Amino acid sequence: MTEFLKYTLDLIRHDSASMSWLEDKRLELAPLLFNRLKLLIQDGRAFIFVSDDNRLWYEEYFLQNINSKSNRPLIPFFSLNSLCKRQIKNNEDISLVNDLLEITFPNGFVYFYVGLSASNMANIAKSRSDSFFIVFDDEHVQNSLFINQQDVNLDSKLISFYNFFDSLLDAILLSRVNI
Repeated sequence: MTEFLKYTLDLIRHDSASMSWLEDKRLELAPLLFNRLKLLIQDGRAFIFVSDDNRLWYEEYFLQNINSKSNRPLIPFFSLNSLCKRQIKNNEDISLVNDLLEITFPNGFVYFYVGLSASNMANIAKSRSDSFFIVFDDEHVQNSLFINQQDVNLDSKLISFYNFFDSLLDAILLSRVNI
């Protein structure tokens, strides 16, 4: 973990113009990402991207780019919207979606949620303890990166988070850092 923590700091400082905001959050974010990426790399879990309506653009951006590099293996990231078009309204619907995903992904899955924590879509990710969140309205959501929704640089911070995450994946898959 120490090596991973140092690597995240080096990565942030290497691109200090766009990622400097992550340095303040690094000590809480790095262990969270370490544990989630371990589930992806070592356990072979799929990541299911979920977002509120205002962040559908980011979901699309993230999913279009995460597997666009030809020099690394494909990463199992999927959109919940593409897997299930059903309107999720209550806990029973969430249970049915979780059952579907457990059957579909026998190695397991992790929700990757971006949006307001009060969103109905957030409740899907909250149904599993190993979910990862980027939230804008509640800094007390467990397993989350908080970004103030009033931040004028919110969208550029999301893009820089993607770049940070993508660079971490590269480093892990190319054995520059171990998890």
